[in-house]
Amino acid sequence: MKIINLCGQNSCCPVVKIDDDRVEIGEKNSLCILSRQEWEILKQKIINGEA
Repeated sequence: MKIINLCGQNSCCPVVKIDDDRVEIGEKNSLCILSRQEWEILKQKIINGEA
């Protein structure tokens, strides 16, 4: 599992956890779980400027 910290200036520190079959984005009380396929679609949309 790969973990990326997205710490901000206001002590907010969400993380992205990338596993073989899913990706978790967020914090304890605010979490989004995507399948790897959904994650790849999201990444491509961001790269293409669609999101």
